[in-house]
Amino acid sequence: MKYFLMGYMGSGKSTIGPLLAEALSYKFLDFDTYIEEAEGNSISEIFKNKGEIYFRKAETRHLKALIDENDDDIVVALGGGTPCYGNNFELIKEANAKTMYLNWNFKVLANRLWEAKEERPLIASMQSLEDLEDYIRKHLFERGFYYNQADVVIKVESQSPEELTAEILKKLL
Repeated sequence: MKYFLMGYMGSGKSTIGPLLAEALSYKFLDFDTYIEEAEGNSISEIFKNKGEIYFRKAETRHLKALIDENDDDIVVALGGGTPCYGNNFELIKEANAKTMYLNWNFKVLANRLWEAKEERPLIASMQSLEDLEDYIRKHLFERGFYYNQADVVIKVESQSPEELTAEILKKLL
């Protein structure tokens, strides 16, 4: 079985993913790392040198490859936009995978992301926390259509990563 964690950047997919994989005795794969290894470049460098359109096309190509190569049990932390572009969400559904959405409040996400914004190409140029909040609110509105189709939606408030993992497992099993 394949499990895909979805959610906005900074939502904790790469933290929860390994915990979930360990609890299920599955492999864990961070999709951004997978893309970086396949492309031979960081996500930031891909955005900087080739642009977002190139990245989104490459992302779909790599998602197809990941699904095709992994018949075994795996937990994948997707990039924040991955399920929202092209036919990516359909590819995931066609793989008979289970999807989980980590649903955070936009203000909490903005505060989490503000400190590390330089590492995130889509928000690196934000000049104020208010601008970042507006940007995230807009993105969550646009992406909500995809995120909310997840098999499991977890409203994240103050749970620890371990508590979130237990909540996901309870809803999945």
